[in-house]
Amino acid sequence: MPPKPVPADPGWDEDLAWLDRDPMTGAEREAWLDRLCAMDDDPCDGPQEYWDPQSCAPPPGQDELTPAELAGAAEAAADEMLALDAASTGRRGPGQAGSGRVFPGVSVSRAAGFGAGMAWDVTPGCPQLAVAAGAAAGGGGPGDCFGGVADHELAGLVCAWDRVEAHAAARKLAAVAEVFRRNPEDGFEPEPGRMPAVVPGFTRDQLACALGESRAAADWLLTVAWHLATRLGATLGALADGEITRGKAELIVRLTHYLSDEEAKAVEAAIVGRAGRLTPGGLRSALARAVLEAAPETAKERRRSAARFARVERWAEDSGNAALMGRELPPDEVLACDQRICWWAGELRKAGLEGGMDELRARAYLDLLLGKDSRPRDPQAADTTGQDADAGIAGQDTGGGDAAGGADQRPGTGPAGGAGGGFAGRVTLTVPLGTAAGLSDRPGELAGHGPVDPWLARDLVTAAAASPSTTWCITVTDQHGHAVGHGCARPEPTSHRKRAGPGPPRGAGNRDQAGFSFTPARRDGPPGGYGTWRLTTPGGGPDLLVAIDTLGTDPCQHRYQARGHDPGVRLRHLAQIRHATCTSPVCRRPAAQADFEHNTPYEAGGRTCLCNAGPKCRYDHRLKQQPGWTVEQLPDGTFRWTTPAGRSYDTEPTRYPI
Repeated sequence: MPPKPVPADPGWDEDLAWLDRDPMTGAEREAWLDRLCAMDDDPCDGPQEYWDPQSCAPPPGQDELTPAELAGAAEAAADEMLALDAASTGRRGPGQAGSGRVFPGVSVSRAAGFGAGMAWDVTPGCPQLAVAAGAAAGGGGPGDCFGGVADHELAGLVCAWDRVEAHAAARKLAAVAEVFRRNPEDGFEPEPGRMPAVVPGFTRDQLACALGESRAAADWLLTVAWHLATRLGATLGALADGEITRGKAELIVRLTHYLSDEEAKAVEAAIVGRAGRLTPGGLRSALARAVLEAAPETAKERRRSAARFARVERWAEDSGNAALMGRELPPDEVLACDQRICWWAGELRKAGLEGGMDELRARAYLDLLLGKDSRPRDPQAADTTGQDADAGIAGQDTGGGDAAGGADQRPGTGPAGGAGGGFAGRVTLTVPLGTAAGLSDRPGELAGHGPVDPWLARDLVTAAAASPSTTWCITVTDQHGHAVGHGCARPEPTSHRKRAGPGPPRGAGNRDQAGFSFTPARRDGPPGGYGTWRLTTPGGGPDLLVAIDTLGTDPCQHRYQARGHDPGVRLRHLAQIRHATCTSPVCRRPAAQADFEHNTPYEAGGRTCLCNAGPKCRYDHRLKQQPGWTVEQLPDGTFRWTTPAGRSYDTEPTRYPI
């Protein structure tokens, strides 16, 4: 049995000589990319280091080279091409690092330069990239021919056009910013290069007419251009290089537009470097957390002021059906409503109502609003209750009890009947210990919702402490928010407390004081931080003991390894802590709803251990097993997915609030 997962197959061929080449330095790569993007479209315009005798005359003074000089020029050109190949540690598409595989001299297609890690594959968005991509595809417009283009080259072309599209969006927004600059409000005389704060209202009409857009769309375009031109310069630069899309740039503007310049720049600095490799949902969550960390007071005031605009919206769907949505509602109550809808949808399924889970949730939503009971039942049974199938009783009791209690309701009482069943939801709330103890104002995170500001996090965790059914876990993170230690709390036995002594004092307070404390279980404390700690929660309840164990697998000690195929409860829980969502680069399904998947199959000798397992949703579990797909689990917990086209994408462990 191997001590760690077998690495993915390295390749397309057996020649690994490329590994011996010295990589191009960052300064060399930047200089080459600058020169490449500064090239003119006319190959005969201006002096050239190398020239094509078939396209134009040689530069002055180089029209009579000796054979030895020609050989030297050819050797220099070959050396430069090897240096360009060595630039393969660049991007793997927008925002991605380069594929670790280079295939110099193998492909003869027009798109060879767009292969994994090749020169055009690591070129930022620019007009020259569009020209090269057009030539690689035959230059025939939408009906381009890609015959002879390898899969990894075709993926490179797609990524190249994506970078070109982002670059064009950046240039368009720069022009819109100039429209903003040239139309200041009355009495404003901006200095050269400065942007006015506002523009006359009719400026958007001018832009709307030019683009055939609505006034609202033109107004938003002006807003985005202003923010990118004045205080989000790094975002504009990433958009121009093609590292992020216009949609992601607009998302950054949308989530920072109410912040001060300094706060917006702090959020941008924290997120722009990894925005390209995050999905839009992942970027939104990371942005929300960064906003709460940079400006917690501002975020709290925004949440409170937005709550005054709570509303329910309805509109007609394009299909002819209708939609109903609540906006600006309390997050905890929304999650409770969502769990209640899921519970009632489960009851409808148990009763035999046909349809997928989405359809059943929609029916449960309407049932709960209208006091209906859509469970199918025998008409005779309905007569014995004295109620019609669609009848219900208003004034439903939503407190107390457990979800299973609703299953015992009599047919006819329905979800709104309130027949003593009630409902209690469960949700995972992650709060930094300093925030819970009132020592810092770091944001928390509510599973299914996202980051929450420190004040709401404290309110929620204090409310949770009042329930004896609440369970507690402690996760220790590194400076990046990755989990490095974890422990689940258990009540402290009385005999243990007598033997261990009173332990260190609980800060300035005592047991009756509301608040949290986390202290060593013994006076000398656990060595290295890993060991047993005491957690005190508000309300005067018993102290809890938390044994903090390491999640490190570099190297792995296999302390949680299961002997068989199926993991134990603790091993599954720890895998879900390290990766809170599916380990696919583009999936955000919660780990609790995913499979515990062996990276190297158990049947092939893979361990049932943290070093060889992680959560994958059922779809991505099947995807990994498809021909051409490989997944490598690195010692630090990163999963590297390689597609059939030969391109690799990494998924890092979950980042928790620090």
